[in-house]
Order: sequence, then C-alpha cells, then structure tokens
Amino acid sequence: MKALLLSKYRHLEIADLPNPTPGPGEILVKVAACGICGSDVHGYDGSSGRRIPPIVMGHEAAGRVAKTGPQVTGWSEGDRVTFDSTISCGTCAYCARGEINLCDNRRVLGVSCSDYSCAGAFAEYVIVPQRIVYRLPDSLSFSEAAMLEAVAVAVHAVSLSKISSGDRALVLGAGMIGLLTLQALRAAGCSTVYVADVDASRLKLAKEVGATETLHATGDDLVSEILRRTNNAGVDVAVEAVGIDATVRAAVNSARKGGTVTLVGNITPEVTLPLQKAVTRQIRVQGSCASAGEYPKAIELLTSGAIKVKPLITAIAPLEEGPRWFERLYSREPNLMKVVLTPETVS
Repeated sequence: MKALLLSKYRHLEIADLPNPTPGPGEILVKVAACGICGSDVHGYDGSSGRRIPPIVMGHEAAGRVAKTGPQVTGWSEGDRVTFDSTISCGTCAYCARGEINLCDNRRVLGVSCSDYSCAGAFAEYVIVPQRIVYRLPDSLSFSEAAMLEAVAVAVHAVSLSKISSGDRALVLGAGMIGLLTLQALRAAGCSTVYVADVDASRLKLAKEVGATETLHATGDDLVSEILRRTNNAGVDVAVEAVGIDATVRAAVNSARKGGTVTLVGNITPEVTLPLQKAVTRQIRVQGSCASAGEYPKAIELLTSGAIKVKPLITAIAPLEEGPRWFERLYSREPNLMKVVLTPETVS
C-alpha cells in the first residue's frame, strides 16, 4: 500500500509498505479521508516527542471496511465507517468506568513514543479494533467524517462543563477545537457564546459558525471586555482551547463566582493559575482529555447540522500532496484551518 511516511523529522515521503492484515477482533479499513491534526504538525519536527520516526501519522479518518479479522461480527466489506483515535484496552479500571480516554494502556493511532508505536491513517489502509469503529450515515461525506475525532473532543469538553440552558460561555482560542467547541456549546443550550482570539481571520470563521460575539483580545484586555459585557459578573463557563499562561489566566478571571473553567488546550506543560481567584470565587477548574464515547453524539450533531465542519475545511488534497501541505501548516501560513488528505477519491 502507499503511505505518507515520516521517515525523519521534517521529511515526509510516499512509501510502499506491506498491506496490513487484521487479527482477531480487528478491522482493516480502506482510508478515504484523513485530516491533518495540529498534533501531527507538532510531531512533524519532533517537538512533541510523540511521533518518533519512522511512523505513519494520522488519526482523524474515515473510510470503508476492506476486510474483517476473526471474531469480528456486525461488519461487512464496504461498510462506511469512522473510528476513535484512542485505542483503549477495555479491561482496566478506567475502561470499566467508561473513562476510556484515561485507559491505563491507552494507545493513539499514528503515535510513536517511548512506550509504543501505532501506525496511523495517512495510508491506503489502517487496522483498528472493532470496538472503536462507528458506522457512518450515507449523508455524511468522508471528508466531513474525518472531522469527527475533533468534534468528539469538543463534545467531550462541553459534557464535562455541565452546561445549563441559557448559560453564557467564553471560548478562548478560535482554532479547530475552539470553533467546534463553540458549536457544541450552542447545541448544549448556551444562549451566548463569546469567542476570543488574536487572529482576525479565525474570528471571522467563529462568527460564521455561530459565535454571539467575537473578541480580538487576550489577557487582561479580554477579561475587561468580558466583565463589561456581563455587568461585572463573568461567564458561566470558560473553555480554554489554547494552553498558554495568558489564556488560562484569562479564563479563570473571566468566570463568574461558582463558574466552570474547562481546560482543553495543551501547548505548554505548565502554566500559572490565579489560585486565590479560583478558590475565593469557588471556580471549578476541569481538565478535558480527548473523548470518551462521544462519537455517536458527534455523528448526530454533524448529521443534523447542529455542528458544521465544511466551513472549517481549507483544502481536500491527494495523499501525494501531504508533504507540501504539512510544510505549509508547519510554517503557519495564514488562513489555513483543516487540511484533509485523501488516499482515495472522496465521496
């Protein structure tokens, strides 16, 4: 099969690799579309430490069942499918509680680190356990379905935030996860969703997909704007989708007494928390990691139109053009959001 191989840092090439064979409980998926995640771009130069070459990256994907392994039931060749990026063991204490994102033996497709290496979906074929596979409705294109992993991350963050109808929310960061979280918040019942970023083009997208107001601000300036718009009360929920000091601090300072701050961004390993503000205002600070069974809900929201991803797809390109698109994303070319690579014709 042809695959986009990270053979060394900053070097991607189309390679011919052996076709994988599914084992017991596994499904071979013929990949139709796979999105380039920000984590793949960070892995491209080795900065994340989670894409050690050689590795086929890619975990935001959809396609058709090509072959089923022994003990697989309920799936047939040609079925349209997507799959979770997280491979949980299904047997540890966390899996037993339904917290599959916290699995003690968690592996992620397209990741190669000191603990394991798991081939991803920037290839004609990928193998996944049947327990993480989900059926796609015919109305959902493969390019849209490749966005479901990110949609599920956003839905998970919102589910942890305990939204009540009529809540006011703030999303800090209008990248992919921020823009999807904005839509998930609206779908969950928020009456007002502010979105803040320092990139005007991303704020324009935020307005297109449902932001009540967009704020071209960060840090103390952002907090002042939020307090002015909420009569000095603050928002019920702040979702931080960047992961740096300034935005984490602004999220806590923008929350009302008894409000919730959900941390999704994960760029820097450590930030400074406004401890006294969090304690004396009894603010709930919640981390959110990946997703934990939200794929059916994500499919429902995407199919119904409650969450729209087409405006967030910058380009759909053949797998062969992967090296060029990775370099463009890595160089932070303006106005690029999601790039979807297609090992086969998208339908």
